[in-house]
Amino acid sequence: MIKKIIIGLFCLGFTSVAQAVLKIDITEGFEGALPIAVIPFQWNGATRVANGDISAIVMSDLARSGKFSPVAEKDLIARPQKLADVHYKTWRIAGMDHIVIGSVTRQADGKYQVEFRLIDILKAKQVLGYSFSATDKTLRGVAHQISDYIFTHITGLPGAFSTRIAYVTLKRDKTSYSARLQVSDTDGYNPQTLLSSDQPIMSPAWSPDGSELAYVSFESGQAEIFTHNILTGVRKSRSKFKGLNGSPAWSPDGKKLLMTLSKDGNPDIYVLNLSDNKLKRITNHWSIDTEAVWMPDGKSIVYTSSRSGKPQLYKQSVSAGAKPERLTYEGRYNASASVSADGKSVAYVHGEGNIYRIAVLDLATKSSRVLTDGPLDESPVYAPNNSMILFASQEKNQAVLAAVSVDGRQKQRLAFTDGEVREPSWAPVRH
Repeated sequence: MIKKIIIGLFCLGFTSVAQAVLKIDITEGFEGALPIAVIPFQWNGATRVANGDISAIVMSDLARSGKFSPVAEKDLIARPQKLADVHYKTWRIAGMDHIVIGSVTRQADGKYQVEFRLIDILKAKQVLGYSFSATDKTLRGVAHQISDYIFTHITGLPGAFSTRIAYVTLKRDKTSYSARLQVSDTDGYNPQTLLSSDQPIMSPAWSPDGSELAYVSFESGQAEIFTHNILTGVRKSRSKFKGLNGSPAWSPDGKKLLMTLSKDGNPDIYVLNLSDNKLKRITNHWSIDTEAVWMPDGKSIVYTSSRSGKPQLYKQSVSAGAKPERLTYEGRYNASASVSADGKSVAYVHGEGNIYRIAVLDLATKSSRVLTDGPLDESPVYAPNNSMILFASQEKNQAVLAAVSVDGRQKQRLAFTDGEVREPSWAPVRH
């Protein structure tokens, strides 16, 4: 059965559109990944749209997840267009677990009807099917939704291909400096510029509902924390105290912001209540406390502190009088925590000597493992479904984004086509 879903236009209040995009290369992966064949969709009444090639986008999404190994189009053993055309025995002999078939039909009003079916080869039947209405502008979004449905049905995990990522791009030379806060689809397409500045932009962080970004801007000549509604374009200054204003992080309910302030002396962690602008101090120590992020329950935080002499990760309740618990002990540098959506693990930067790599700490067992090779990996952030970790890296003295699956087996590089890119942040799954 095909289920009917209507996809509308999603209007964003961005200031301008950027032409340069992120180019994604998968550098490692596929070992142990699930085989799947995505048959090129049949186009009826229209030629295949290059920027909206549904099957190609779905293949790319599934490959980037690290959990699937799609068959290259040239290696397909057959190209069925209808359920009745599927020869299950042939696909079983080829070692295929699932195949995807579909069609794109041009309607009289210029819109498209997009249909897909997920077929379980071992069960010899269709296990999923949907129909979408789309326009030229929403074809890519429909493709990402199809990927989400397939990913969720097979893995049991939420799909995150329909979400967005935020990042800061830089173009600089000896005489100029240009920074842009941008958002794009998770595959780097449809980039939009939210803010342009000749001063640094740092630490973008998504609100829980994906409607706002908090970030640090130096446009006024000093660090200032803003929140910016990406639907309406409305931005508000939230913190402009003397000294450091940094590392904003939304509470799980979206009502508060964690931030690092030095207004009272050393950098410490504070919570700002967004409804009445009241500040609550969480840490009070002679050391540097910074980069705080919330645990999913909204009752405790994880942050970086130098109170042991070197940067290490600590966990602490936000209630009055709470004492911190040290989380990391291996290595002289552990910082920049990102907590998984289920609250079971923390991704962070692990430094040894001059090598900085991304590691993951299991909070139950306190065991850690390093996922990347360095030498200068930073700013890790979990995908909202916990399947990947996005981070900033260096390649040929250029700042790029990269991603690694949580098991470390699949890696990809996201290089900006015009300048450097850093400070990644992954939007939550919209429900």
